[in-house]
Amino acid sequence: MLFICRGVVMHWLIAPDSFKGSLPAARVAAAMAAGLRRADAQARLTLKPMADGGEGTLDVLHSVSGGFWRECVVHDAAGQARTAAYLCLPDGCCVIEVAQVVPLADVPPGPALERSSFGVGELMLDALDQGATHLALALGGSSTNDGGAGLLLALGARFVDAQGELLRPSPAGLTDLAHVDLSALDQRLASTRIELWSDVDHPLCGGQGASAVFGAQKGLTAAEQLAADKVLQRLAVLAGGDALAQQAGAGAAGGMGWALLLLGGQRISGAQAVADHTGLAAALREADWVLTGEGASDEQTLSGKAPFVVAQLARAAGVPVSLLSGAIRPDPAGRLAASFDGCFSLCSGPMPLSAAMGQAPALLEQACEQLARTVLRARRA
Repeated sequence: MLFICRGVVMHWLIAPDSFKGSLPAARVAAAMAAGLRRADAQARLTLKPMADGGEGTLDVLHSVSGGFWRECVVHDAAGQARTAAYLCLPDGCCVIEVAQVVPLADVPPGPALERSSFGVGELMLDALDQGATHLALALGGSSTNDGGAGLLLALGARFVDAQGELLRPSPAGLTDLAHVDLSALDQRLASTRIELWSDVDHPLCGGQGASAVFGAQKGLTAAEQLAADKVLQRLAVLAGGDALAQQAGAGAAGGMGWALLLLGGQRISGAQAVADHTGLAAALREADWVLTGEGASDEQTLSGKAPFVVAQLARAAGVPVSLLSGAIRPDPAGRLAASFDGCFSLCSGPMPLSAAMGQAPALLEQACEQLARTVLRARRA
């Protein structure tokens, strides 16, 4: 099919996710833009860095949409003081990134079963105190597995044992849970729109639940995963949320997804939410070609990851879209290839991972330059 440019000047839209451990999304987009400029100095470039609800989501939203930051001192996963920020967008939505409070990348010392999401609830309370009526929680990159019990405690819930003693909101602390009291939940929650941004579709409990699927990466042994799962099952039943525990996304962020559903929250794709807030669909209507990418791509990319959401929106707008990632893993069924107009890896030959990550900006520039020269040559033909 002959590609026809919409105008005399080629208009590229650049919408990559971060290259985890190497470059944030904004720097990936900048490196791609530099490569395109080397191939076509006259090109029109629109940068729309992306995120999917994980770490870095707030930075992406702020770089594209603006808004203002609010900092608070809250409790981290181990109960220690930690300064965390959330973003208040121009449309009034306050976005909380749980990785700001209980980050998997900065796990506090102590047993994994003692960690709590209490600090996330503290940030929600602060937003409510500022008058927020629309909260969005980006659920990627958390270190807790408490079913959101800490979050609920901060918002007014109480967890007690058979003797009426208050319990700590952690898997270890809730072992003897006998009663969940939600009567004192902050009344403002009833009139607050709550969104949970995540591409995780796992339920709260069971073989595909939070503990079984994500427990190991949070430091839980096999025995601790079973123990935590049992606690979360009991928590869901006693809170009257056992049906919600089976919903897709309930297992996100160690079960914080379930707690937010219990509060009346709505789960939406994190990448789609970011695209909506940054006006990606409207920008696509003016583009001639789209570039997206991430650290490594495979079939899992098609499960709501940012590059796939970008590709879907580009397809809907009738705009070609190419994937440029740090690595393209085997795609035997061809599903990844069928979703993009070309899938490209930064590395043209064998290279140690550390070297590839260290040279990512230069590799991105080089790969984007060559891709652009190919597209431009075809256009002239």
